[in-house]
Amino acid sequence: MVDTVIVPAQETLFDEIKRYVRFSEQDERWLAVLRAHAEPHFPRIADEFYDRIREHEGAHDVFTGEEQVERLKRSLVRWMTRICTGPYDGAYFDESAKIGRIHVRVGLPQRYMFTAMTLIRLAFHEIAQGALGAEVIPVRAAVSKVLDLELAIMLETYRDDFLARAQRTERLDREEVGRTLARTEHRYKSAVELARVLVVGLDAQAIVRLFNREAERITGLAREDVLGVPFVEALLPEEIRADHGALVEDVAAGRRPSVDLLESIVRTRAGKIRDLRWQLAYAPSAADDEVVLFAIGQDTTDENALAARVRQSEKLAAVGTLAAGLAHEIRNPLNGAQLHVTFLERGLARAGLKDPDTLEAIQVVRDEIRRLSALVSEFLDFARPKPLDLRPTPVVPLCERAARVAASSDGAGAQAAVKVDLPSTDIMLDLDPAKIEQVLLNLLRNAIEAVDAAGGGTVTLRARRQPRHAVVEVEDDGPGIASPDAPIFDPFFSTKPNGTGLGLAIAHRIVTDHEGTIEFQSRPGKTLFRVTLPLRRSG
Repeated sequence: MVDTVIVPAQETLFDEIKRYVRFSEQDERWLAVLRAHAEPHFPRIADEFYDRIREHEGAHDVFTGEEQVERLKRSLVRWMTRICTGPYDGAYFDESAKIGRIHVRVGLPQRYMFTAMTLIRLAFHEIAQGALGAEVIPVRAAVSKVLDLELAIMLETYRDDFLARAQRTERLDREEVGRTLARTEHRYKSAVELARVLVVGLDAQAIVRLFNREAERITGLAREDVLGVPFVEALLPEEIRADHGALVEDVAAGRRPSVDLLESIVRTRAGKIRDLRWQLAYAPSAADDEVVLFAIGQDTTDENALAARVRQSEKLAAVGTLAAGLAHEIRNPLNGAQLHVTFLERGLARAGLKDPDTLEAIQVVRDEIRRLSALVSEFLDFARPKPLDLRPTPVVPLCERAARVAASSDGAGAQAAVKVDLPSTDIMLDLDPAKIEQVLLNLLRNAIEAVDAAGGGTVTLRARRQPRHAVVEVEDDGPGIASPDAPIFDPFFSTKPNGTGLGLAIAHRIVTDHEGTIEFQSRPGKTLFRVTLPLRRSG
């Protein structure tokens, strides 16, 4: 017998979708049953969900930082609670559509909608299988229905965005009729479209009229997103619009000559900053072509980062050579001085001289010699690094050990709370575990000292996987580094009164020897050191 379905006279889109999948009040009750068992697992599912996303560049590229990821995790927990609770009414539809529009705005490829729903579906099915008996079948059916509803709503937002872009393109096409349209099509099919440089064509008002494939790739912006939009608004961050924006507008209007070199930056759709080297070529055409300025850009982000690393490595190598020679010249006199202090101490003992001031002076000399000897040893560690002993190493236990050692070391501040924030799935890297632990201990101890000096705080050791790298961060809420431009990785530069200035220089050398990078960000109340190491798949 076939069920009879009554169609309301004024059926909403959501009502129609629910009717299509046969989502009923009984399904709502089954979802409430599931929630009682699944809700304690929601934070774990959120962690695993975003750990999986980090493995894929298309999804990972929409992230702007760890703070955003933590907000997204909390939102995912709220979303899982909502889909198990309802009520499944117009407000529910609007909230799901809002989430879909956010995905569209940040540029998340829609293929991840399907895969994301699969991850949630499998997690819920596993919980139902383990917690429910005969009820597992209808509960799993209710889960599939509600997730299909979510998928349908979110994909509807992608459809709306596609239609809006299509309508905008159609309006542009109506403006670009006949010969102009043919010329534009030929332009996009020419070498401009295939060039590995950004090519942006502007009219006399600095409005974007041409945007090639490389410009789309670097910025993450679709052609339809920027055509008809002022260059300044589409590509330039707020902080440089006054200077660089005015320059572009002046060249486009013919008030200034072409510019052969403009070092600038752009903000991508995901909110990240890329370095760009622009050439602004003013080329008005006698033909009826509204493009009068070609902004030809080359992405120099990786080039600049590599040049900075090379300069730092050259500086460290030169200082290392000096340190090696200096350490050799100092060590022999120090050994001789240590022997003579011991000889003097024994001579005074044999003579029966126990003058307190004399004995104290001898002890001060001994302590200073030991301090200098330790400094010389540190010089040699920096100047003559040992070859790496690379081996497949799990990151999570390495971080856990470093955190324990740093928190329990002599001199570790009692006012510093050391926390770890590690992924649910371990990350395997080919590295020298002893040397990387040395880096982490150095960063952790520096952070502990910083928050202790401020009267207490929190130090967090965090590890995350990205599509091609692993990132380990040490963050503290101490007073920050006075100058964010301070050359803290240079040898002998230190912000501590008694620091040698070699700890971070050695850490930099170890990380670069691993073909990784180390960088820092600092402001009052937050300092973050980020170590990025390449993923290597052994075998």
